[in-house]
Amino acid sequence: MINSVRNTVLSILNKNNYGYISPSDFNLFAKQAQMDIFEDYFYQYNYQIQKENARQSGTGYADIKKGYEEVIEMFSETKYLTHNVNNTFYLPAQLYTGDDYYLINKVLGFETTVTSGTSTAVLPNSLEDSGANFISDGVQVGDIVFNLRPVAPTFATVTQVLSGNVLVLSSDIFTVNASAYIVFKPKQNELEKVTQGKITMLNNSLLTAPTRTFPAYTQEGDLLTAYPSTLTEGVLCNYIRYPKDPKWTYQSLTGGEPVFDSSQSDYQDFELPNDDEPSLIMKILQYAGMSIREIQAVQFAQAQDQEDTQEEK
Repeated sequence: MINSVRNTVLSILNKNNYGYISPSDFNLFAKQAQMDIFEDYFYQYNYQIQKENARQSGTGYADIKKGYEEVIEMFSETKYLTHNVNNTFYLPAQLYTGDDYYLINKVLGFETTVTSGTSTAVLPNSLEDSGANFISDGVQVGDIVFNLRPVAPTFATVTQVLSGNVLVLSSDIFTVNASAYIVFKPKQNELEKVTQGKITMLNNSLLTAPTRTFPAYTQEGDLLTAYPSTLTEGVLCNYIRYPKDPKWTYQSLTGGEPVFDSSQSDYQDFELPNDDEPSLIMKILQYAGMSIREIQAVQFAQAQDQEDTQEEK
């Protein structure tokens, strides 16, 4: 879609001799336009909820709220958080999960720890610990095994308890010897988000202190702190991530014009639905018009954008 958007923007600008925008400028405008539309999804979703509560929205194909839900869920991710120290974890970020989070939907933690230790051999799709007794520890098929050595946690499911010290796993996560591991029962509980002030009060009471059955968490900076303090591994986070920055890439110049090349490693298309293409074009035209100091281009794009918004309402 990004090449179609760029061609349309350049066609509108060139038709009226407004000027030309370079690929680098276009990518900057495209990033901002995509972010504007992405954040507007949440405002439009809230607006549709208000219309639904006022009984002014339809059902079936006229259920606009459902459409926004589906679009927003395109950016939903569920990943295990990287452990920091004690019971703290890094929130989703490029360094740890490969993307930045816009908002957190829920946080989950395993209720029961079965066993832990260190691997003593490297076997394909297996975990071997000569000092363990997985059978007496109660390890069963379906339990979750974490390799704690990598920066980003890797995990697999137990598919067979081969012996007291060997587990067959669903994937090959132990490729280096002497890797620390931990095994959980698959049941997870949702952590309740509480404020920094409230968690102190909760921890001071035996009746309200968080447990593995009823856990909680707080946020501070780029860290998430899980409670109780024994919740030190295996914290799963479901969140809405930011869209990836679009990048129109080209390989060479032909007749003074760059040639679109989607095979380059840093190529990134828009992550928005195809029906947002007109909105992207109008928003990029606004930024381009400001860049080349052509108020007519800005006014044209604004008028089209406002007309589309009014029709959607």
